[in-house]
Amino acid sequence: GVAITTSSIAVASRCPWARAGVGAVATQNITDPRLGQRGLDLMASGLSAAEALARAMADAPFSDYRQVAMIDRQGRTATHSGAKTLGTNAVAEGTDCVAAGNLLSNRDIPPAMTRSFVAHPEMHLGERLLLALEAGLIAGGEMGPVKSAGLLVVHQQSWPLIDLRVDWDDASPLSALRRLWERFEPQMNDYVTRALDPASAPAYGVPGDP
Repeated sequence: GVAITTSSIAVASRCPWARAGVGAVATQNITDPRLGQRGLDLMASGLSAAEALARAMADAPFSDYRQVAMIDRQGRTATHSGAKTLGTNAVAEGTDCVAAGNLLSNRDIPPAMTRSFVAHPEMHLGERLLLALEAGLIAGGEMGPVKSAGLLVVHQQSWPLIDLRVDWDDASPLSALRRLWERFEPQMNDYVTRALDPASAPAYGVPGDP
């Protein structure tokens, strides 16, 4: 899974990528979304995160502008921050996690995120990722105000288990994302059941549903 926020619009439409049984990729900075699918395809072929990242960046145009983080199905991680990554930038790797940022208020933010993630192994992955993102904001966040955020988690199916997005919020996209997650989490598994076995799914609870 990936949790992400930034000062530009609709970050979740171009930066987080994940595939069940394969891994996840965050394509950041001056973003090239093609690196997301490329990284997932390479990891799906059997490469580790580090091998996939090295292969992807070796033939990627304008690699100096890209910041990319990958994690494979075994929890191995890798990062790339090109020479033209914007502002104060930093990365941190922890057990089964990696954090990366640019235009940061300080370099301690990614380590704060990985510490938060590692500290809550008993929680659902979606909650751990969101807590880590919130820890990054508490540690200083981006230099300017963030405007969009997203939370993407895959599990056993070909579609995401969680794909929540705040494309623009002037006040606090992370707070809005937290509210979305708190509303979605109780229903999360019901949507999987509706896809796989609708006859056993809970009632939909919408007007007109008998």
